[in-house]
Amino acid sequence: EGNEEIQEKLNRTVEDINAEITEISDRLIAEFEDNLKGEEGYQDVVVKGEVLVSTQDYFTLKLLCYQGAGSGYQWNYYYTIDLNTGERLQLKDLFQDGADYITPISENIKEQMQARMDADENVYYWLNDEIEEWNFKAITDETSFYLNEKDNVVIGFNEGDVAPMYMGTVEFEIPAEVVAHIRR
Repeated sequence: EGNEEIQEKLNRTVEDINAEITEISDRLIAEFEDNLKGEEGYQDVVVKGEVLVSTQDYFTLKLLCYQGAGSGYQWNYYYTIDLNTGERLQLKDLFQDGADYITPISENIKEQMQARMDADENVYYWLNDEIEEWNFKAITDETSFYLNEKDNVVIGFNEGDVAPMYMGTVEFEIPAEVVAHIRR
């Protein structure tokens, strides 16, 4: 009986995600078709799904969206489903009620950004930029994430969110020990 309830929730979650993906795809295709009529704007569009992780407990689908002409822009949507409950996860769902997960994750991301810049002069993040409002301060409850095969939280940013566009989409795997004391 419990499995039937979970399966029903899972079916509703999948339907909701499929509806959201259809809405995103339809909007991008309509924009693409409008741009072709006027021969302006983006001249290439890609919407592609990719299964990132499938474990006994979680399933994550990444929806990659790309629009391009002379240059392009890519952004990703992550859909992580808890297979034990059938629910789509939000970042806060991974942590104990009331726990501050934003600070340790944000601080770890800043450390990773600095380490990557120290290791490669071609890598640049908006961490200590002269334009203060560009600098990465912290994630939010809405920040994109997924759980990888090691059950670690991976935070994903779209092009231009935390770095110049040439850096593309970027991800930061948060080591388990950073949030182990507050994970559910």
